[in-house]
Amino acid sequence: MAHYDLEEQEQLDTLKTWWKMYGNLVTGVITVIALAMAGWQGWNWYQNTQAAKAAAVFAALEDAAMAKDAARAKAIAGELADKFAGTSYAALGAMMAAKTSIEAGDAKSAKLQLAWVAENGKNEARDIARLRLVTLLIDEKAYDEALKQLDIAPAPVFAPRFAEMKGEALLAQGKKAEAKAAFKAAMGGLDEKTELGRGNYRDLLQQKIDALGESA
Repeated sequence: MAHYDLEEQEQLDTLKTWWKMYGNLVTGVITVIALAMAGWQGWNWYQNTQAAKAAAVFAALEDAAMAKDAARAKAIAGELADKFAGTSYAALGAMMAAKTSIEAGDAKSAKLQLAWVAENGKNEARDIARLRLVTLLIDEKAYDEALKQLDIAPAPVFAPRFAEMKGEALLAQGKKAEAKAAFKAAMGGLDEKTELGRGNYRDLLQQKIDALGESA
């Protein structure tokens, strides 16, 4: 028994020595981990809270859009962009407000709203906004600005649509050969595994290519 007590005491002394050498380090590591976990939980709570608030504001924007109140929709979209830019509601709100502005004949506001999404949106929202912005620019004969927007590489799924719109801008400038090449590039970028590649879109592109004839 005495031998066991002596062995136990030696283990205790070893533990005390180890703790004197590394105790502060262990305590520091534990503290850092605890703070990191608390910070992560706090960030998740903040993100969820922001998303909930943004959803409520977006609901008000939907009401304004349904009522075709372009001025109110514009103001609410601005609030989403200012206060909740990090949420998906900001981009969706700006595009909804842009649609309402277009219906109200306010292309200037629509362009600003779509440009904001093109610069600040994420994933498909950014590319869709840029395509809608390009459509407005072509309608206004701002062809160079439209082509500038289309020079920014989109996600692969949107590449055919970007090439097609480039063709439209070039065609409007009278550059038939370049337009035809753009339409062909759009055709070549189609993937039959996607809905865009399987649908009538391929036929539409072929019609645009054929309309330019062999001389283009």
